[in-house]
Amino acid sequence: MAEELRAEGRDEVLFVGTPDGLEARLVPEAGISFDGIPAKGFDRSRPLSLVRALIQLFASTFRAIRILRTEEIDVVAGFGGYVSLPVGLAAVLTRTPLALHEQNSVPGLANRVLSRWAQSVAVTYEASRSYLVHPDRVTLTGNPVRESVLGADALQGRLDLGVPYDAPLLLVFGGSRGARHLNQAVVAARDAWLSVPGSAVVHIAGRDECASVSEALEALGGDADGRYRVLDYVDGMGSLMAAADLVVARAGATSIAEMTCLGKASVLVPYPYATDDHQTLNAKALQEAGAALVFADSQIDGPEFVKKVTELLADGGTRATMAAASSALGRPDAALRVADTIRGVCR
Repeated sequence: MAEELRAEGRDEVLFVGTPDGLEARLVPEAGISFDGIPAKGFDRSRPLSLVRALIQLFASTFRAIRILRTEEIDVVAGFGGYVSLPVGLAAVLTRTPLALHEQNSVPGLANRVLSRWAQSVAVTYEASRSYLVHPDRVTLTGNPVRESVLGADALQGRLDLGVPYDAPLLLVFGGSRGARHLNQAVVAARDAWLSVPGSAVVHIAGRDECASVSEALEALGGDADGRYRVLDYVDGMGSLMAAADLVVARAGATSIAEMTCLGKASVLVPYPYATDDHQTLNAKALQEAGAALVFADSQIDGPEFVKKVTELLADGGTRATMAAASSALGRPDAALRVADTIRGVCR
């Protein structure tokens, strides 16, 4: 969104995030101004954690008020997450125009609360409308996708990986830090998936899990002459995803937006502990459209998961049908649509 807003020098952007999150590194690296505000959630089973979270929310809100006044902010755009709540409340208290974007099918706590005062809420899924305080202020925009993903070159991605252009390529990822259970199930399926003639697997295991995944792979006989590649983290996912014939992943909204914009067939394994099980609802939207298969996290140790992925990797016709359905769901202009809602609120 920052890229879209700053295009052609139209707007200035200050990104406010948590000082210890990935954004603290990625945002400055992208040449975008960054300010950190502490923010965290709470465990409903531990009342003391709620007290601490409220104290921090109070302090962070006043810190956000200082930022809005010092930087002379014209509009606040909240995208959910813990840090959105204090910054959004600061916007309300300073009467700064507030726009929101909800990427998941079930809005998170921050957006549900802030939607009471927001002038506009952009959503990815029509189903989100019913959860928000003012449904009449909701606009269906889709979920913004980076230009580096939209313009990714599949051939360049395969050249970078050293994978032949006609080789069935499976891309697996679970998140920036990794997804332990998914990683374990995927490594266990190595031999079955590599039994597909010429197939290759790129497995992004996450920084916290990469070492253990590599060890488990070695115990099974290694990388099969480079056909099974394990990476810890990739900043430029666009070319990898563009190069892939099939994707196995969690069902986060950003991942789904990227997969549909690139028209990728997928096998989705929703994160079972996501708030309100929103990843399952995200995934079902693709499944109902014929763009994905969905397996619960509890099912991926069984033979059916391995079998279905193997069959899809070997069946180019079915993948092509799923890819077309996926592409029909993509909204490559989502960033522009959301930018329009933000600018409209500002005006």
